[in-house]
Amino acid sequence: MPEATTARLADPDVEARLARLDRALESIEAVPGPTTRSATEAVALLTEVYGEALARVLDHADGQLAGRLVEDELLGHLMVLHDIHPEPAERRAARAVERLRPAVQERGGDVEWAGVEGQVARVRLTTGGGGCGSGCGGGGDEVTDAVRAAVLAAAPELSAVEPLTETAPAFVPLTTLTHRGAP
Repeated sequence: MPEATTARLADPDVEARLARLDRALESIEAVPGPTTRSATEAVALLTEVYGEALARVLDHADGQLAGRLVEDELLGHLMVLHDIHPEPAERRAARAVERLRPAVQERGGDVEWAGVEGQVARVRLTTGGGGCGSGCGGGGDEVTDAVRAAVLAAAPELSAVEPLTETAPAFVPLTTLTHRGAP
């Protein structure tokens, strides 16, 4: 059997196509009338059928394949969209936080998964200390917003994301603490 040689789209190309799709759907929905209703119904039916196809793939997948499918960001989002993701929301949200962690650390802070209470995700955010204000590289609110968006995209069943913010202690050299001025 010949091997498939079709190139896959890179993630930025997928994102660009999704953005184009959103714009196309918005322009269709902006025009009232029966053609618009038929077009949006066709898109909804196609989405439903593709969701069913993905669910059947999951039904046939063994544990190892299902794990690999879940790790793919695009497939993971599709599984969430169709409410067929095999992992619980808490595990997906925790993975989203771990994916963001290196970027937050580059900004002088840290982010850590703290669990779910009811339908509210909790993350521990540490912003940089030592005169960095809300984090070296700034943007404490930007980091919080990015974490919130990532968690809710991975687990939209959760209703909110609550940051448990901490400020890292500023670095104080030991010699400053042990040095006594002359009388």
